[in-house]
Parts: sequence; C-alpha cells; structure tokens
Amino acid sequence: MTTANETNGARVKAENLQKQNGNSDVTLHAGKIGSDTTEKKKFDPKTHKTNDANAFYMSYPIARSPSEETGDTLLIRCIEYIPPANSDPSASIEIKNFIGVENEANLDVNGYIKPGAKVDVLTGDNIPTFPEGNAKEGQRKPITIETDFKSANQRMLENSKILYYIELPIPQEVNDANQVVWGEDTLNALELAGLSVAQKFMQGNIGEGAVQSAQAATQALQRGIDFTGSGLGPDVNAAIRASISGAAINALGSNVSQKSILSRSTGQILNSNLELLFQGMTLRSFPFSVTFTPRNSDEMLVVKSIIRNLKKSMAPKAGGPDGFNGSSATGIFLKSPDLFSLQYRHGGGDHPFLHAFKICALTGMSVNYTNAGTYASYADGTPVAIRVNLTFKEINPIYAEDYEENEGNLAGMGVGY
Repeated sequence: MTTANETNGARVKAENLQKQNGNSDVTLHAGKIGSDTTEKKKFDPKTHKTNDANAFYMSYPIARSPSEETGDTLLIRCIEYIPPANSDPSASIEIKNFIGVENEANLDVNGYIKPGAKVDVLTGDNIPTFPEGNAKEGQRKPITIETDFKSANQRMLENSKILYYIELPIPQEVNDANQVVWGEDTLNALELAGLSVAQKFMQGNIGEGAVQSAQAATQALQRGIDFTGSGLGPDVNAAIRASISGAAINALGSNVSQKSILSRSTGQILNSNLELLFQGMTLRSFPFSVTFTPRNSDEMLVVKSIIRNLKKSMAPKAGGPDGFNGSSATGIFLKSPDLFSLQYRHGGGDHPFLHAFKICALTGMSVNYTNAGTYASYADGTPVAIRVNLTFKEINPIYAEDYEENEGNLAGMGVGY
C-alpha cells in the first residue's frame, strides 16, 4: 500500500533540515524498517498447539440419569492470555524507501536497518528509483507500508495453554446475533470538486504549504463556480455562490445553514448523493444463564469450584506474589485476565448444527444465590438453587472468509459463526 510519494511533506522538511545542518550531500543507503512481510504466513487450523497437561475438568451435573441425558452440552475451556512476543508481534509492519543509513554495513542481509544504527530520511538523489525495464524506469520509488496483522484469536489458537474445562448442560436460550455497521453519507458536486482539487494540490510539489494551498484553491473554486449553465439566472447564481462561500451566512449573523439559504433563494438544494456506506464491524456478545441445584456434597463442591474459578479467571492479574501485597496490586502494570474458548457439543463431538465461537473474554458475571425465590440452604450452608449469568464477548470480529469450507475450518459443519 503506497502512503506517500517523493514529494511527501516529511521528505521536504527533512531535506530543509539537512541543508541547515550542512549534510544534504551525504550519501545514504536505503534500508527497510520493521519486520519482513513479503511471505505472509497463512493460519493453518491444523497447527493448534495446546498445553493442558495440568488442566482440570469440572462437569455439572456429575452424574445424569437417562431422562437428563440429551447429548448436547456447552464446553468452556479457560485459556491463559498470551501477549504478543517480541518475535511474533500482532502487527508486522514494513516501511520501505523512507529511511537510510550512511554505512551500508548497518543493513542486514535482507536490507533491514540494524538496531542502534544512525538513520536519516531519504531525500534528493538518495531516493531509490525503479530499475531498468520497469514501466516506471528512472522514477523515484514511493514510500510504502506493508502490514501483516495477526489477531489475538489466531495467537491464542496457535499456542493455547488450557487451565481448566467446564462442561454444562446446554443453556435454555441459544442464539447468536451478527451485526455490521453501516451509516448514511453524503457528497455533493461541490464537495467532490473541492476534493479533486485538494488531491491534485496535495500531489503537487508544494512541500509544507500543501494543506494551506489546497484550502485556498478549494475556497477559490467555491467563489468562482458558475451555475448559469444549469439554467439558473445571474441573481440565483450569485446567491448560491454567496451561501456556499459563507458570505450570506456571515451577513445574517445567525445560525442558518447553507442548505436552508439555497432552498429559500432558489427552491432547490444540492444533490447530496445520499448513500449507505460500510463503516465497520462489531464484536458479538453471548449471554448465558445457568441454574445450579446441587443434589449432594460432591455436586456442591463442583458448583462452588466452577463459580470460584470463573470469578478468578475474569479478574485482572497483579503479577504474582511480587505484585500483590495480600490486599492491593503494588506493581506498575496489571496483566490481562484469562480468555475462554466455547463450544457446543453433541454426543461428545462438535455440534452438527449450532453456531461456532471465536475466542471470548468473560466481560460480566452475576450470581443469584436465592434463585428459589427465597433464601434456602442445606445443612452445610450450600444454597438450594443458584443462578449464574455469564456474558462472553468475542475478541475478534467475524469475516466472510471464516465461512469458507476447507479442511480444518473452525466455523464447523453447522451454520458457521
């Protein structure tokens, strides 16, 4: 993706500074910044790495009678959050044709600038050019940025440390809601013309004054536009120009929009070319309600362990004994809570119909210890009926490519995500 060309304002500023310092004639060797993105690694679902040797398993109810056995369960895996490592960042970024070094020995075998090397911005003849035989032969190469993003979902799947498993009867309400963000947007002919003029000025060789020159040109365009070719008379034409330039509004001294002045003066408004445009994605949330009615002391221990571990896993970490004094976090930083992998299961395997999940965070948890309508407990103090409300939220959005049918597809064989 090209982000700038040889007339980029940053290069102009750097060139002026180099002239002031008297080193504008220094020869620089172009180098690359960041990490190599030329061979972007495709995620392979078959390369899951899990470390669950010490993971423990909790299941409720402990034993099911034939009438309670449905074959459908919700499996919750608690996964330790793994931050990006130095050698495996979430976003690999490579910047080319912008920075150089005086000593070529400060470049590694792949052309990347070595740590600690003295660098400067490439200007003038130091800017690399396209080689012979290229369609742009002799032209200066633009500054380019290449990225290779790795989501937290992928990072967790590639190296998962499972802390424990929880298997529960499938909730009574099972649903999913997929949403994307669309919004209305307008662009009339004058705005489009101004945009075109501004882009041309920004592309021209005008250095630090690019923004100011573009604004001046846009204002001049508005004042000089002639609408007589649209069948409007000179008086109406002048009124439109005045309202667009702001003169009419300033003369009124009140909060009146340009659109209202045009409508009052001409009975017309500019065609806004209203359109619904894609603006972004959302993350899915999944609320679950689980009712526990422990029937014996063993189930009581399981229920208590499930609630305690979920509460612990959703809380931030102070950093171990050295970062916690028994009551407060004493360190500068807090570590992220654990994450969760959810899965609907049928007969001990993947569910053949229900939706799949991406890695989730537990964002909310509430426990009602009087779900029977009034407080009631067994002799050991265990409440008779407990209702736990959990809210999970996926850490990454869903893409169309997630639904592609291929070997190891994580969307499963059902309805997908």
